[in-house]
Order: sequence, then C-alpha cells, then structure tokens
Amino acid sequence: MNRFSSAILMKKKILVLVDWYEPGYKAGGPVQSCKNFVAAMRDYFDFHIITSDRDLGDQQPYPGITANQWTKKNENVRIYYAEEKDLTSSVLNQLIQFVSPDYIYLNSMYSYHFTVLPLWLQGTKKINAKIVIAPRGMLQQGAIQFKSFKKKIFIRILNLSGIPRKLRFHATDEQEKKDILRYFPSAGSVSVITNFSRPGQSQWKSLPKDPGYLNCVFISRIVPKKNILFILNIFSQLPKNIKLHLSLRGDIEDNLYWEKCNSVITGLPGNISVSWEGPVANDQVPETLSRYHVFVLPTRGENFGHAIFEALSSGKPVLISDRTPWRDLEQKKIGWDLSLDKPELFLEAIEKAAGFDQQEYDLWSQNAWTYAHEYSTRLNLKEDYLKLFS
Repeated sequence: MNRFSSAILMKKKILVLVDWYEPGYKAGGPVQSCKNFVAAMRDYFDFHIITSDRDLGDQQPYPGITANQWTKKNENVRIYYAEEKDLTSSVLNQLIQFVSPDYIYLNSMYSYHFTVLPLWLQGTKKINAKIVIAPRGMLQQGAIQFKSFKKKIFIRILNLSGIPRKLRFHATDEQEKKDILRYFPSAGSVSVITNFSRPGQSQWKSLPKDPGYLNCVFISRIVPKKNILFILNIFSQLPKNIKLHLSLRGDIEDNLYWEKCNSVITGLPGNISVSWEGPVANDQVPETLSRYHVFVLPTRGENFGHAIFEALSSGKPVLISDRTPWRDLEQKKIGWDLSLDKPELFLEAIEKAAGFDQQEYDLWSQNAWTYAHEYSTRLNLKEDYLKLFS
C-alpha cells in the first residue's frame, strides 16, 4: 500500500484557521493559498475551516451565508463563518473541542482571532492538537517594517512563552525559512513547501502587440507593501513615443497611500494612462490577465505571489521586484525581477517591453506560459504536505 492510499484510509482532521476564505478574495494570496491547499488535499484529510463571515474591509457579511454555524461544502470540507465579535477564546475553544482536530493550521502571524487566540489556548494547555503555522510572508522585511513596533513586541512575547518550540512552521521558500529562524530561533521545525497554484490555461494564446504600445495590469491590494506608487513615479519618465496603459485591479485599503498614488496619476503625461477598476474575483483573474501584455508588481516582499504565478500561467511576462521567489526572469525571457534601489532598471524594462513587436512579444509570452506549466508538473506537493501533517 503506497503513502497516498494509506493516508486516505487513516484520514486525519485538519482545522484551518484563516482570516478570509472563499467566497472572499480581497485579501489576495492567503485566501488563494488556503483554497488551493484544501482543494488539492481534501481526498487525504478531513478539513474544518474557521474564518470570517465577510471579506477584507467589508461591513456586510457574504450574501447567502449563515454565520456562526458549520456549513458543509462537500464530503470532506466544512466551514464555520464566524462573526468576529462573537469569536471569543471560549467560543474558539468550544469549536476546537467539537472538531477535535489532529492538526490546527494557522495562516497568519498577527491575527488576533485566527493566530493569537489559538496560540494562547495551546499555551494554556486547553488544546492538544499539533499546530502548524504559515506566516504567509508576514515575517519578511518588506512586511514587518509596517507597524513594526507592535509586531516585534508580539514576537518577543511569543518567544518568551516558549510556544514556538512546540510549533511546526510552514515556509514557502528558503528565504521565508531564514525569516522564521531569525525571529523564532527555537522553532520546533521549519518545513519548506511551496504553495499549490491554481491550474493555468491549458494552452498558450497570443495577444496582438504593436511596437510602442504596452497594456499593463497590476492585480493586488493597494497598500504600501505592494508599492505601486514606485512604478507610477517611473512612468512619468517614459519617452513621448511610448504609449502605455496600466489597469489597477485591487482593493484600496490605505486611503492616504491612494491619495499619493492618485496625485501622481493626475500629473502623468498624455501618453500614459492609469485606471483603477476595483478588485477582481479569484475566478475572474485568468480572463482579466488575458487582456494585458505585462503584469506589474513592484512589491516590497512576497513569500509566493499567486498573482505573479497566475500571470506567468497566462503567458504574461512579469515586471516585479527581486523580493519574491521568482528570480532570474530576464535570463529566461519571461520577465524582470529588479532591485527597488535601481528604478532606472524598471524604466529600461518598460521601454524594452513596449518596444516588442509581435514576434518578440510572442517569444516572451510563450516562454512565460511554458515555464509556469513545467513548474507545476514537476512538483510533488501532495507528498510534501502529507509529510508536514504527519
């Protein structure tokens, strides 16, 4: 009997705690990471998921969903959409005792309801399940620099409690493993396993491309970490013979930051246009990407970057920072991963992409699709996740 068949016969329970889950999508990567993980592994585990009853930033709950009760999604997946005001430590403890999980999978680093409370419950020995925690990039320098004082205080208290020695940490790349060990040197264990990605388009498709014109898209939250202001400032330096459009697809979480962005947008020359078109639902991302030449994300840090991978899967060259796992892109002719300390390199990359004719663009586009397709097919992620939860 192989490992997979034995796992099905000895199916264990995993309780997933995550701030937002489907049908939510505004929080971006963590939602997609959990959704893909559950979809890929539901034949091997029984999943119970506790999450918020509304999407990031929303005042109203999801329509058609009843809060504070278990909802059966399918045979192996049940979801509890909680009103956060009702999710006290006592209620959370009752839910955990009801599920009686073998593993609790935390998908945040600082969330009060979905990380702090369950860690406190474990620290007070009220739960016996093994805890696996995925920081989801929240220990990266590009993320921890925002509200750093509070985050570092929490990390210090957690280390003093001794709880990290009992935890299994899930890192999605070697850099995140280094980040984890930097802040939690006594971590019980750290496993490096990349995220499951959504299946890309089944075949490569060409998109018309004229030299001198570039249609770009940014799909992410509009917050300082995603750093869209950086690229907007670069656009003003483009020569007049280049016509460029950028579509911003993401929720505006930081209004002051957006005001700065909008101020730059209104001052851009006539050959550059930028439009904000709101967030895009996860199931609409591939179709959205299909309309653009290049995906842009000058992020201050990503532990995986689902939108980056989905862009590559859609045959879109990507223009990103060097603070993600996706590296050496220009050498592969699938995009550019550049230092944020060298904005002139971003300018050069935009000019190069804008100058592509149909043949050159098709080469980079097809290379991107092939790279993503081969990346997905060579991974043995199910085996890796079975080891993590064993």
